Amino acid sequence: QVQAVESGGGLVQPGGSLRLSCLASGLTYPLNYYGLFWFRQAPGKEREEVSCISSYYDSSYYEDSVKDRFTISRDDAKNTFYLQMNNLKPEDSAVYYCAVGPDSNNCRAVIPGIWGQGTLVTVSS
Repeated sequence: QVQAVESGGGLVQPGGSLRLSCLASGLTYPLNYYGLFWFRQAPGKEREEVSCISSYYDSSYYEDSVKDRFTISRDDAKNTFYLQMNNLKPEDSAVYYCAVGPDSNNCRAVIPGIWGQGTLVTVSS
């Protein structure tokens, strides 16, 4: 069974940090054959793409509001990828979803096909 499972969400104070993890399993190929994605959806708002990374082309994308604060990374040996979130702000509060999809030199153009169930991040004092 192909699936992606997030972990690491929780409540954090403004300025704090969290690291989200996404364990992908049941994939046909090794993790480094895929594009990897993080999305988020805040209450009453549309889902937005936070970050993505192309494996083969070694390129990445960050949404403007998270640049220089969030970092996407991977551990292929563990079939896991991460979203390190630093200097968190209340507006970062959302359900965060990881996703896996085809690799591309422009990961922004890809619609991933494997989605996690989401993990809640709440930034509040």
